[in-house]
Amino acid sequence: MANVHMLLENKGRVLFCLILVNVWEAVSGQIRYSIPEEMQKGSSVGNIAKDLGLAITGLSDPEVRIVGRGRTQYFTLNIKSGHLYPTERVDREQICGQKQTCLLNFEIIVEDKMKVFGVEVEITDINDNEPRFQEDELEFRISELAAVGTRYSLEGAQDPDLGTNSVQGYYLSSNKHFSLDVQTGADGDKYVELVLEKSLDREEQDVHDLILTATDGGDPVRSGIAEIRVMVLDANDNAPVFSQPVYKVSVLENVPVGSLLLTVNATDPDEAINSEVTYSLRKMKDKASQIFQVDSKTGEISTVGNLDYEEAASYEMEVQAKDVGDLSARSKVLIAVIDINDNAPEITVTSVIKSVSEDSPPGTVIALIHLHDRDSGENGEVTCSIPRNIPFRLQKSFDNYYSLVSDRALDRERVSDYNVTITATDRGTPLLSSTTTILVQLSDINDNAPIFSQTSYTLYITENNPRGTSVCSLKANDPDSGENARVTYSITGTQIQKAPLPSSISINSETGAVYALRSFDYEQFREIRFQVQAQDGGSPPLSSNVSVTLFILDQNDNSPHILHPSFPTDGSTGVELAPRSSEPGYLVTKVVAVDADSGQNAWLSYQLLRATEPGLFSVGLHSGEIRTARSFVDKDALKQSLVVLVKDNGQPPLSATATVTVVVADSIPEILSDLSSLSAPADPQSSLTLYLVIAVASVSCLFFTFILVLLALRLRRWRNSQLFDSSSVSFSGVPVSQFVGIDGVRAFLHSYSHEVSLTTDSRKSQCIQSALNYSNRPIDEKKEGLLIAENLRNNEGNDALGPVSFLYLLF
Repeated sequence: MANVHMLLENKGRVLFCLILVNVWEAVSGQIRYSIPEEMQKGSSVGNIAKDLGLAITGLSDPEVRIVGRGRTQYFTLNIKSGHLYPTERVDREQICGQKQTCLLNFEIIVEDKMKVFGVEVEITDINDNEPRFQEDELEFRISELAAVGTRYSLEGAQDPDLGTNSVQGYYLSSNKHFSLDVQTGADGDKYVELVLEKSLDREEQDVHDLILTATDGGDPVRSGIAEIRVMVLDANDNAPVFSQPVYKVSVLENVPVGSLLLTVNATDPDEAINSEVTYSLRKMKDKASQIFQVDSKTGEISTVGNLDYEEAASYEMEVQAKDVGDLSARSKVLIAVIDINDNAPEITVTSVIKSVSEDSPPGTVIALIHLHDRDSGENGEVTCSIPRNIPFRLQKSFDNYYSLVSDRALDRERVSDYNVTITATDRGTPLLSSTTTILVQLSDINDNAPIFSQTSYTLYITENNPRGTSVCSLKANDPDSGENARVTYSITGTQIQKAPLPSSISINSETGAVYALRSFDYEQFREIRFQVQAQDGGSPPLSSNVSVTLFILDQNDNSPHILHPSFPTDGSTGVELAPRSSEPGYLVTKVVAVDADSGQNAWLSYQLLRATEPGLFSVGLHSGEIRTARSFVDKDALKQSLVVLVKDNGQPPLSATATVTVVVADSIPEILSDLSSLSAPADPQSSLTLYLVIAVASVSCLFFTFILVLLALRLRRWRNSQLFDSSSVSFSGVPVSQFVGIDGVRAFLHSYSHEVSLTTDSRKSQCIQSALNYSNRPIDEKKEGLLIAENLRNNEGNDALGPVSFLYLLF
């Protein structure tokens, strides 16, 4: 007893816990520590950074994390020092109960290395609990006839600690009637019995008060007490006896509350009231007392709470049968809980990359996933899968950790993001599964050049357009995103008919709208060819080109231009000569005009607008030929003035007029006299004009013979000449215009020489007009011969026009 009191006096001493840390690095990366329970906050469990070989500098919370498997996180990692510390008080008895080995498992995840390390912390027991009896006061009713040596079972004390820290001994207070006998069973449990050492005498003492003390083997020693009151009664000398020493039963964890598990049975050979037995449960943990109960009369053990295999897989307790004389017997009850598949797998995404570059190689780790199923056996075996039609696969990393990695090349332009559904399924019956979705977004790289919708563009714009007119808008699409898809446009090219391209066409670099910077003239140039480049904003930038042809459309903006007859430049009036003997349909002359426009804008038509003698002449609608409509009569005026209207076919139509003066005469003298009369009326009082006419007629006659000889020589030379191009076209059948001045025949020398080249398309007609005045320079021999030959051709069959050629040579 003195030793017991000394142990109790040591309760005030401070408990010093020596931490034993054993670290094992297994091939799988498992690390183990061992710490005592009740460790204070801030105490170091171990240097996890050193043990894992991690550099302390550079660690950060997002890079290194602790992922626990339980509901409560008991440890934290100091990032600065690399030490592992407990976050709260660790109670071994609360966490593991009576398990011999108490282990806490969690994982250390290193984000940047995508590695997982398993950590196992063993919680060792300390003597932090004192023995405690289930009942602080025990009462026994013992017959006074009880024989010496009779044994009475006592309820043992419970100590949650293990080993030497648990209950090691019992002591009974000093008395002369009772002693204490402690026996150790095969399973290591201690059974305490109260032994009657001396016969009781109720008349001497009817109540005996005893104190039962239970002590553990910790340092310091902890103890608990229970008061025993013995009531001395008349004899009841038979204790109940159970039908079997141990009762075992297995039950599914999903049995409903109130289900009967088993029935225990104890019999007492006594008779009458001494044979009545009552049942009670003993040595139950706190949780078990909330789940099980026994009917005190029938011995039926049933549930009053829900079973959960994940919380406890088995329960152990004692059932006691006691008669009215307080004689009792005990039997052990073992209840095994059978697991059912009532927990779906849990999926935890511990790490995930928010955005993956589309050029990432196959095998790039995208996410780290942890699977856990609280069930056991096949019910806790989990398989993980993802859809097959996506470019990803699952790869087992460590224990129940999987890595989501890319399986093939990625293309953001084809699919910009993926919703990866991860399905975890266990192997229980029925199968339970759970899913979670990870959004994998692909980041863009500049791997696509802008693409135009067409391989080439043909544009149209009407001439005379206002400056700044929008021609069209080109569009190039880039399937990339962001800056990689921002397209800018520019024009590339050189010159357009000696005009710089930038001064004619521009393009909006942002929208691709093409604008005309100048007013185009169809007659100057009819098409513009250039290239447009579309370039994105990536690094390096990518570009593509497209060819653009801009056609200028014609407008009716040019009036017809009269080539023949041309207007004299010396102030004289030009006339055409027609023989008086001309038949109807005789070709007098031809009005020749061109239009610089094209198409129907250049289709010309001719009509006689005004004439001195209506009905005397007609004009070809499309040819412009002026012909006699009837024969001349005496009453017809010698001088006929014709106004010919030349009109194009544009909308609105444009026109020009040509005035043709036709002189009717049969012979040169007549021509001269007629011209004199036309030029100026004769003055009867003045003979100057008369003398002049006579002189001109005389000179003409003198040179007539000379002209014939010269004409023959010139005709021969002309036929042998190779000066003319065979491709040139002359107006055959049209008399060369002859001009007679009012002041004299010298007006013939003031005519212009024209070279006209015509094709079937008016747009290709060309006219070259010489501005040389033959009155101011000698007559060129080549042109002179040409004019003579032309007159000869025109005069074939029309002798009336022959003298005109001679007049030309005369002057």
